[in-house]
Amino acid sequence: MAMAMAMAAENILESSNNLGDFMIGKIIKAHGVLVRMNDISFARSIFDEIVKEGVIRPDVSTYTTMIRGYCKLGMIEDAKRMFNGMCCKPNVFTYNTFVAGLCRKGEMKYAREIVDEMIVGKECLPDTVTFTTLIDGYCKQNQLEEAEKCMEEMVRRSCKPNVYTYNAFIYGLCTNGKVEEAKRMMSKMRLNGLKDNVATHTNLLKGLCIVGRSDDAANHLKEMISLGLKPDVKAYSVVIHDYCKLGKPTKGIVLLDEMKSRGMNPHVSCFNSLFRALCDLGEHDRAIRYLKEMPQRGSSPNFISYSTVICKLCSVRGRMRDVEDLVVNMHQKGHLPDTTMYSTMVRGYCQDDDIQMAIGVFREMIEKGIVIHRESFSVFVEKLCGNGKASEVKKLFEEMRKRCPVPDVDSYQSLVNENLCKVWEDLPDYWSSRMNVAGRNNKQIKPSPVEQLV
Repeated sequence: MAMAMAMAAENILESSNNLGDFMIGKIIKAHGVLVRMNDISFARSIFDEIVKEGVIRPDVSTYTTMIRGYCKLGMIEDAKRMFNGMCCKPNVFTYNTFVAGLCRKGEMKYAREIVDEMIVGKECLPDTVTFTTLIDGYCKQNQLEEAEKCMEEMVRRSCKPNVYTYNAFIYGLCTNGKVEEAKRMMSKMRLNGLKDNVATHTNLLKGLCIVGRSDDAANHLKEMISLGLKPDVKAYSVVIHDYCKLGKPTKGIVLLDEMKSRGMNPHVSCFNSLFRALCDLGEHDRAIRYLKEMPQRGSSPNFISYSTVICKLCSVRGRMRDVEDLVVNMHQKGHLPDTTMYSTMVRGYCQDDDIQMAIGVFREMIEKGIVIHRESFSVFVEKLCGNGKASEVKKLFEEMRKRCPVPDVDSYQSLVNENLCKVWEDLPDYWSSRMNVAGRNNKQIKPSPVEQLV
């Protein structure tokens, strides 16, 4: 429907140089749809056409829609030009939209100037939303003093802080490790007749984790339930991520089990944190188990899930069969190996002395036009040359150079040359050894593949 409306607007613009009021009304409606679809360039062309025709002047709603679109896409300079070029007075929605865009971009000084402009003009005074947006922006920029001043100012101007205002300030306090101050702010919030919600407590959980009080955060989850609140996936995720970051995956698993018992589906990022923590502790079998259990726990592994476990397994001797099983499973789920995974697999096979599999993976990379990482290529070349396959190294490198976009071909060439030089250096000792053996056995010496190469 939205796409059809946008296409209709485009056809009208292309076929008519004289837009009637009715058609302009239709186009303005399509204009709003285009902004919501993030097609800001075409929305701007409609806007410019309306202005050029001069049949009607864009109203405050049209300007606000354009400003919102620019802000949403982070095109703040375009939003500024649109705001400053308005041919009608902005209303509180326009101001709030613009202030929100500035705050998201971290342009707090400019945002404050716009709010001051509202105060001086007196025709469109800032409301609770305006001040809350400003407070949120200050807190996200760690300007807590400014946020506090702003909160005091809004009360002076008879703008009553709401739960979003308090949550924004509590977030700022918690992310700066000021947990006790955040708790006092929560008490103040209750005294003012406002009820804290899950978002309020999730901010507190973040604060507790930031100051190293993960166990207190886990206990606070239980307190939330006793208060009649239902911790959501985001609340649990905060604590699970922190436990995993601290190398305590077992405690994170306890919370995952609790989520399962409550019928909640953890976000895939929780499992990815768990896999990193388990693998870092050398608990690869548990990582594989939980990776395979993800669907039963209401979550689907993504590429990062597989990549985390597979790449860690490749660094452990004797685990390449597990890697192969996971790669098959990954393919079945629609995920394909990337450069890093392929490169790590080549190193893993080299480490396990499985040269044929290493060559097989390397050839697959060439077929797909993927260039192996230099570090892995170095291991690969050294392993092959050390096992009498210098001629194969030369062939594979030439094939890679022809079929793949090697970014620094000279660097890769130098690795090949260095290892071939080592083969040359080792030949005198090698020849001496073979001559002695041949002399004792009275046999003719046949050239090896390396000797044939050199």
